[in-house]
Amino acid sequence: MKSLVHLIFLFLLISLLAGCVSAQSHREEVRDDTGDRVTVGTVQREIRVGMSGAEVIEALGSPNVVSTDEHRREVWVYDKFATERVTSGGSAGVWLLVVGGGQHASASSTSQRTLTIIVKFDEQGLVRDFAYRQSSF
Repeated sequence: MKSLVHLIFLFLLISLLAGCVSAQSHREEVRDDTGDRVTVGTVQREIRVGMSGAEVIEALGSPNVVSTDEHRREVWVYDKFATERVTSGGSAGVWLLVVGGGQHASASSTSQRTLTIIVKFDEQGLVRDFAYRQSSF
């Protein structure tokens, strides 16, 4: 009988601890960081004055907008938007069901990020200037 009580106690303890996952841990498990995401670091590392348009596309992908300036030189604009919503919920249901109750708590957080990259080309089709702006809220 004593070993049965210990076994039940161990089961309940493991059940409680299994539900103790932090929101940060959950975020890391579901976040899609596949490596193809354009970041400020990508721009700083990869884009250089004198690059060809093909090299820029290789580093950043296709631009969202292609236009020309007053001298008929190409200007490429990359607009990247990301919305991240993290929801974490917890329940003491297993433990409280044993003693006759139930409780649920949850929290959520939403954040948005924007990254705008402007790449200006010269008459030969080489990068003459570039700029970027990032915001998060």
